[in-house]
Parts: sequence; structure tokens; C-alpha cells
Amino acid sequence: MKKMLLTLVLTAALLLTACGGGGKADGVEIPDWKPSEIYTDADIEAAFKTVEKYFAKEFDGCTLTKLWYPGDSLVEEFWDCARRYGADEAIVLYSCFNVGSSGGDGSLNPNSTYEDWSWTLIRSGGGRWEHADHGYF
Repeated sequence: MKKMLLTLVLTAALLLTACGGGGKADGVEIPDWKPSEIYTDADIEAAFKTVEKYFAKEFDGCTLTKLWYPGDSLVEEFWDCARRYGADEAIVLYSCFNVGSSGGDGSLNPNSTYEDWSWTLIRSGGGRWEHADHGYF
């Protein structure tokens, strides 16, 4: 009886993990960026990781293909976002991703590619980046 119960539990766990859940954010292309006068490379890399983590958790059936820092030219937008969200700093990143046949959570077009999708991240006191918003900027 214990063996059968253990087998059922292991089978159920295997099936649940095989079904996935979330999006794919591994193997993302990250092009080189011009050195920033605002953020260190470590700051930008940490922002990339925040987006990848959020995407993997929330974008079911989607695959993140490219992620980049658009440069310091958006500095005014960065500060506007920081003020809007009550943070010390904000950064905006851009991405491309593919949507599977499920359409993500139903709000995305199935079997499509989204380009120049923005990610707004905020932080205060030099802490960790937090997802604030995403979509078309």
C-alpha cells in the first residue's frame, strides 16, 4: 500500500512539473550595450535577471528571446517612472518574446512575436530591482 501511494505521489509530482507553468527565459540573447553613466553593468545585469525571473513565472507558454538595455537616452523616462512609483530609481529594458498557441494568459495573441516590449523596474536605496510594469512604453 505504501509503495502504491508513493508511486502515485511521485507520478503526480512528475506530471505537474512536466506540464511546466510559466514562460521560458533561459538562453535569452542579451546584446552588448553602451556603458551607462547612470547604472553600473552589475545594475543592468541585475535588472535583466529580474525581468527573466518575472517572465519565467508569469508568462506561461511564452519564450523570451531577446532582452536589452536601450541606453541612457531614456533618462527622463527613468526619473518619471521612479517618481510615479515612489522609488529612488527606475530602469526601462526592452525585449522580444514569442507567444505559444495558448496565448499566454489569454491576453496575448497566440502564435505571435512581441517586439520592443518594455519592462519598468524600480528600486530604492540601492536595493533589488522590482518589477513595476510591462507592455508598450
